[in-house]
Amino acid sequence: MADKNLYNHDVDLCVIGSGPAGIMVALEYARENPDKKVLLAEYGAQQGTEQNQLDDTIENLNPANHHDPYECTNKGLGGTSATWGGRCVMYDEVDFSDRPILQGECTWGADSLDAVTPYLAKASEYFECGAGPFDLNEMPKWQDRRIAEGFVEGDVLDSRLERWSMPTRFGPRYREELSALPNIELLFGVEARDFSEPNEDGSIECLELRDTATGEIRTVRAASFVLAAGAQESTRILLRNQQVFDNLQSAPDSLGRYYQGHVSGKIATICLSGDPKKTDYQFQQDEDGSYFRRRFQIAQSAIEREDLLNTAIWLDNPLYHDPSHRSGAMSVMYLAMITPILGKRLAPPAIANSITKGKVTGLWQHVGNVLRGLPGSLWNPASVFFRRYCLKRKLPGICLFSGANQYALHFHAEQVPDADNRMVLGDDGETLEIHYHLTEVDIDSVIRSHDLLDSWLKQCGCGELKYWFPKEELTDAIRAMSRDGIHQSGTTRIADSAERGVLDKDLKVFGTNNLYVCSSSAFPTSGQANPTFLLGAYAVRLAHHLSKPSSNQPHHDHA
Repeated sequence: MADKNLYNHDVDLCVIGSGPAGIMVALEYARENPDKKVLLAEYGAQQGTEQNQLDDTIENLNPANHHDPYECTNKGLGGTSATWGGRCVMYDEVDFSDRPILQGECTWGADSLDAVTPYLAKASEYFECGAGPFDLNEMPKWQDRRIAEGFVEGDVLDSRLERWSMPTRFGPRYREELSALPNIELLFGVEARDFSEPNEDGSIECLELRDTATGEIRTVRAASFVLAAGAQESTRILLRNQQVFDNLQSAPDSLGRYYQGHVSGKIATICLSGDPKKTDYQFQQDEDGSYFRRRFQIAQSAIEREDLLNTAIWLDNPLYHDPSHRSGAMSVMYLAMITPILGKRLAPPAIANSITKGKVTGLWQHVGNVLRGLPGSLWNPASVFFRRYCLKRKLPGICLFSGANQYALHFHAEQVPDADNRMVLGDDGETLEIHYHLTEVDIDSVIRSHDLLDSWLKQCGCGELKYWFPKEELTDAIRAMSRDGIHQSGTTRIADSAERGVLDKDLKVFGTNNLYVCSSSAFPTSGQANPTFLLGAYAVRLAHHLSKPSSNQPHHDHA
């Protein structure tokens, strides 16, 4: 724990939250400014804890479509990277454009993508997800290879990639580097409570931190403050500290609103007509050993023409819990996941739920699949287990070969920024209420995107889709299966003014000149991508922005 005398002195930068974003801001800033002092303050205890007051005071009003807090976040050094799957995906150019379907709520600046692009390579280093591009067409070895025999790019692309981290657990991975830098102080077990009111020029002088064990209140003074406590907690801190907006007429109307995640699930099988052995269905490794996987995406021209939300769709296994897949290997994996102690060790709750769907069903049929498939029923999962759990760079997942050239399709789709999706404080001023729902626009876009993919496959003559539900039942099926809360964005969004958002393009809170938010809550749209990788690039950018002389306030000694 940091020396208590620290609280009688200024620091140059105080970062609240030690997840990937907080760690990246602290490390980059400290390296760029060896003469400046950084405080990295973390709510979680140094040894971690299963229960905490913050998650206990979150009220999830739609558990059918939104995971509960303990399934979404982690406290402690490294934050949610402790149970992160490792998928790194880049936003697309179309995500920064205000399409009609977004109803004027895309508030990214016109140059947002260009501004963050120079920091993508450094983010890749932190995430350890490989140095390659996110497009196979930029990789000479792959640029002429398609996902399946006969496929041609056009309205639908097959060259966009997701890349995969180790997965890198930021706590153990960067603890030594944080400790080795003499200008970084780590402080555990403190909750960010109250900011001082900004002065006339917008400077916030200090922040009160409450010791979670003793209740003791301590004060830290800083030239700059960065909230990197995750979307939920960064939003809650601002909702509770509306005095930081005293230089405005009021807190921005968008604070806590426009909450988005992703619509996700499976509603169709892709039936490909070419040679099954020429179908690229699995994870591949780049020259540096990092894993990547290609996915279908709708081309920007088609998104704009059809007024769709951005959607990624990839080849996947059938539903694990349904024994009709008749795969012994899949049944072994399903049975392992539903085994109480073993299942918790194999995957974090949200990922495990995506496999089991929370269902324990057809046990004897699954056993039958295992017996019929011996010895492969055991050999294949054993091979996967070794590559996924015993190697430093782990296999991200498994997609089993289909001799019939048929695969389930997993979709991962953008949501519209809807003001009714929001985070608000309860009547006690402490509880964070999460109001989250899927809109008709969200679901309709998923269906139309599948229809466009089906049409394109038929036009190429390489396959078609078979839906799992009658068309009239698709809306209800998607609403029943989609569950997020892991990819949180929109509640402190970037905009060009406080009338439209909470933060400026540099992540600075409107009405202040030294308070920043480095969280995916800053992202005005969710796109098709997991937000973590882009957030990492923004964290690096913010650290370099704060390193500019004009960005830091004068250093005053309060000893």
